[in-house]
Amino acid sequence: MAELSTGSQAPDFELPGDGGSTVSLSAHAGKPVVLFFYPKDDTSGCTAEAIDFSRLKPEFDAAGIALIGLSPDSVKSHDKFKAKHELSVALAADETKATLEAYGVWVEKSMYGRKYMGVERSTFLIGPDGNIAEIWRKVKVPGHADAVLETARKL
Repeated sequence: MAELSTGSQAPDFELPGDGGSTVSLSAHAGKPVVLFFYPKDDTSGCTAEAIDFSRLKPEFDAAGIALIGLSPDSVKSHDKFKAKHELSVALAADETKATLEAYGVWVEKSMYGRKYMGVERSTFLIGPDGNIAEIWRKVKVPGHADAVLETARKL
């Protein structure tokens, strides 16, 4: 499968979300969507990223931009993660990893010489037309949510 790039059509998905919801890209047709992929609920980098996006959610909302966090964790894990850190962003559970693979973020990683499959922390800004407007790969968390908001406001 070809790697997604800016201008590509964003793959649609429909996944179980926190609180018994269903999260889909098509539900936000006609408005910009920030889709952030993260490796694991309640780990330091992922928690900091989700808290940053939650902190800025009122500003994303005011700009008409939907925010979705996505990881391979279960809905039950997402519910605990949201409650523990008072997160306000929608979290989608991709336990089958089909959406992670469609976006090319389920990749081989290496830690201490051991190779394993995992999520490459990435964010996709999807325009109102359903095409990818911007991609951030191998995201460094500090300042990332602010940078995404700044870019998304220009759509």
